[in-house]
Parts: sequence; structure tokens; C-alpha cells
Amino acid sequence: MASAAALSAVPAGAEPHDPSPDATAPGATPGAVERLYALAERATERYNAAEAHAQGLRRQVDRIQDRVARGQERVNRMRVALGALAGGQYRSGGVDPSLALILSEDPAHYLAKAATLERIGKRQAGQLKVFEGAQRTLRQQRAEAAARLARLEGSREAVVRHKRAVRHKLATARRLFNALPPAARAAYLQGPHGAGGRAGVPDLPPSSPRAAAALEAAQGAVGQPYAWGQAGPTAFDCSGLTQWAYGRAGVAIPRTSQQQASAGHQVSLGRIRPGDLVVYRSDAGHVGMYAGNGQVIHAPYPGARVRYDPVGMMPISAITRV
Repeated sequence: MASAAALSAVPAGAEPHDPSPDATAPGATPGAVERLYALAERATERYNAAEAHAQGLRRQVDRIQDRVARGQERVNRMRVALGALAGGQYRSGGVDPSLALILSEDPAHYLAKAATLERIGKRQAGQLKVFEGAQRTLRQQRAEAAARLARLEGSREAVVRHKRAVRHKLATARRLFNALPPAARAAYLQGPHGAGGRAGVPDLPPSSPRAAAALEAAQGAVGQPYAWGQAGPTAFDCSGLTQWAYGRAGVAIPRTSQQQASAGHQVSLGRIRPGDLVVYRSDAGHVGMYAGNGQVIHAPYPGARVRYDPVGMMPISAITRV
């Protein structure tokens, strides 16, 4: 069993309203283990959110840096062209115009040449204006890239912090789980009411072809292991499973259970259809997919596998139709 010191340690990144492990786990009971795994799942969803944010920032930085590289190439080409134009103008019109007119054997030819030089000057002025604009845009893009890189570094630090929080909570829950009697451990892993087998034919059809495709994908994942921070195809956490299943149906939904709760429109339990997302607990910390016949498919917790469980296995906070 975990010591009081281990249970009371609050990892970096824990939210102030998180109940501390020693307050929620007075002894090795299935209920205490379940509460600790709920805390670990909440931390996992925070990790997932931080990881998704970091990935989004990385893509933004890559796009901005690509624009900076292309902008630099453009500025370099313009600089070369302006240099050639300036050199040509110097060679053609570097002599003082009045002296050139006096020395010219053909004043008419000189006047035509002077008009050409004036047109070249106007062209150069226009190109200089474009060049200055390109340099200004390049400076702005570099500043934007630097700002996004700073945000990315902060987001990476958040990922590391939340990862430590998950590992701490999971280690505490695992120690408490291992202290359970063998029969209690087996019953806990089996799930509520011994559910875990394949559900029957859905009592209602899915609400759309994409919901049907997502449900089929989730059904195909039954039996795969739970792994925090994973979104398939061979291991899943709760929101990773639902995101992966809808991704297989060609629909992009957010990464975390909290975000998935608002990824579509809300329906009541009385109107639930297969493929709907069922979000649990007041913190929206767990999510599964309704499979019909009063069951959901979900990735429960470490040590368990993707399985069917009763839809009312824990308090429902939202039902979302994508």
C-alpha cells in the first residue's frame, strides 16, 4: 500500500481543486483505486491538451519559418536585381549631365539617352519601394516566428509537467491496486456487472453514416490495451479511442474529453444513438462511445482493455452527437 507521504505528494501541474490522494484514498479498496484512477485520467487529459497545443504550435512555427525562408529568398533576389540596376545606371549615367551634353557629338542622342535614364530611375524607385516592403514583411515574420517559438517552449514545459503528474498519480493508484486482494483486483479489472463482452445489435441505428463508421472502428478496437496519452491504433486512452474512431470515419474531433463534450450538439439520454459520445463526471474527465443496448465502448484505465460497459457506469455529464 502507498505510504501517506507518497499519497499526499501533489505533483507539479495539479490543479488547486484536485483532491489530494491521501484525502481520497484512505485504504486499499476498489473505490479508492477508482478515485485515484479518476485523478490520473484527469491529469492524462491535461497532458493530452498540452500535447495537442504543442503540436499545433509546432505546425504554426513550421509554416511561419517556411514563409520566412521564402521571403528571404525573395529579398535576396531583389537585392541582386537592384544592385545590377544601380551598377548599370552608374555606368550609363555617372557623368554629370551638363558636361556630357557639351562633350556629346550628338546632343539629340544624349537627350534620348537621358530620358531612358529617367525612366530607369523611376523603375528603380518603384523596385526600392517593393524591396523595402519585402524587408518589412520579413522582419514581421521573423518576429512572429520568435514569439511562436517562445510559446512552443512554454507549451513543451507544460507537457513535461503534466506527464510527471500523470506518472505520479498512476504510480500511486498502481500501488494501491496491487494492495487489493486478488479477487478484488480481478473483479475491478472485469468492470461493472461483469460487462466486457461484445454488445448485441444496437437497439437504434446510428444517427449518420459517419457515426456508423466511427462505431465500427471503435468495435474493432475492443480488446486493445489502455495506455495514457495514446490514440491508436494499437493502444488508447479514453479520448484517444474516440478521436481515433472518428478519424477512421473521416471526421476530425478534438483530443481531450473536455473538448469532445462540445465537439457536436448535445442530446439527452433518452435520444442517445449509437456513435454518440458519452462524457462522464462533472469534470468531463472520461469519454466513451455509445454502442447501443445500453452500453458504451471505452478505454477504462491502466491494466484494462477497450471494452463494453453499461452506459450508466458513472455519472454522465454530456452526450454529444458529432
